[in-house]
Amino acid sequence: MQDLHTRQDRQINIEEAIVSGILSARIRPGTRLSENQLAGLFSVSRTRVREAMMRLETRGIVHVSARRGWFVVEPSAEEAMTIYEARRIIESGLLRSMRTLTEEGRGVLLAHLQEEKVAIAAGDRQRLTCLMGDFHIRIAELCGNAVLVELLRDLTARTILISMLYQSEFHALQSHQGHCRIFEAMASGDFARAAELSIEHLDEVETGLDLTRRPDPLAGLRHSLALPEHNRGDTDKKTEQQNQHKENDP
Repeated sequence: MQDLHTRQDRQINIEEAIVSGILSARIRPGTRLSENQLAGLFSVSRTRVREAMMRLETRGIVHVSARRGWFVVEPSAEEAMTIYEARRIIESGLLRSMRTLTEEGRGVLLAHLQEEKVAIAAGDRQRLTCLMGDFHIRIAELCGNAVLVELLRDLTARTILISMLYQSEFHALQSHQGHCRIFEAMASGDFARAAELSIEHLDEVETGLDLTRRPDPLAGLRHSLALPEHNRGDTDKKTEQQNQHKENDP
């Protein structure tokens, strides 16, 4: 029985590690997740890894490609819009259902907002990405509804994947100010207003996305080599010029 629990815990750890990696922006869209490597890292069989991956697939976090393996999803523009719509419905409904913000809850959110300020001052984008998503999850945790917490973790992870694909500029200060307004409404006991502000905040974030952008097939390598984003345009132009020359060759 103990061995069974251990195997189940390791499977959960695989799922949790991948979702946490996305929430902290360490794992990017399109990342390949090797069954062999994960099996070695978590000391489980490939069958156990596959079971964990299948559960993540049902949660919209990964997908399988025939003969190629498992990959972190790259949400389409259409999926991005439906995910933001789902978040608006869930988060505004959650806030409207709240009746009070305890002193402990107030302290948790204030400490979180202070962390955001510190990360903004330091210009730590990766840390900020994690904190901006975590703010919404913390509100769900204050409600004590485990189902909502899990739903929001998954939706927030998918939102972060969306931002890595479609967000050309990172408006950390704007997001932080939105969080502050939501908190102030909660602290004053006006949860209906907090719900409205959460919708406005998510609208602002979604408006900041360029959903016409095509996913960059070299994003993983570009990130690993620390190449600036503008190099993508140069590379694309060179490729287009090379293709044009080929077309003009007799």
